[in-house]
Amino acid sequence: MLPQTLYQTAIKFATLKHVAINQKVPGTELPYVVHLSNVAMEVLMANANTENFNVALAIQAALLHDTIEDTDTTFAEVEENFGTAVANAVMALTKNESLPKEEQMMDSLQRIKNLPHEVWAVKMADRITNLQAPPSHWDNAKKKKYRAEAQIILDELASGNVFLADRLQGLIEDYRKYISND
Repeated sequence: MLPQTLYQTAIKFATLKHVAINQKVPGTELPYVVHLSNVAMEVLMANANTENFNVALAIQAALLHDTIEDTDTTFAEVEENFGTAVANAVMALTKNESLPKEEQMMDSLQRIKNLPHEVWAVKMADRITNLQAPPSHWDNAKKKKYRAEAQIILDELASGNVFLADRLQGLIEDYRKYISND
């Protein structure tokens, strides 16, 4: 199936799931599909700049990456509609909420590292997209923590996609402008 068709199928599925819970981009009134399409755009740019990139897997995982974590979507539902490889990718990109909060990101990163590099690319693309201006209600400590988490993601996954790793590194540096020097 063409990547364009996979994109259209996945974005429709994800949009319906996120609209059903009225999810917005944090700190905005934008529908959550804006975040998903931004992650997908980063993945498409990585595809254009990376040899042997499985854009079919990456684009679907990008658009669906928050469905299990944020909506009532199940692994089985993703697997039935998009296949096992995509469902495994979405599951790895999903925090395990049965773990203590401070362990969830590293657990997810370890699961991501057991999958193809396209899944690594989705995680980097997700953080790239989230390194825009932080929500106005975040305090300085939250901003510092978020930037530090971005650095961990880069340290763990940089070898998975050089193009996105370079982009993430630049945005981590740029994010300093949102952090005050108390």
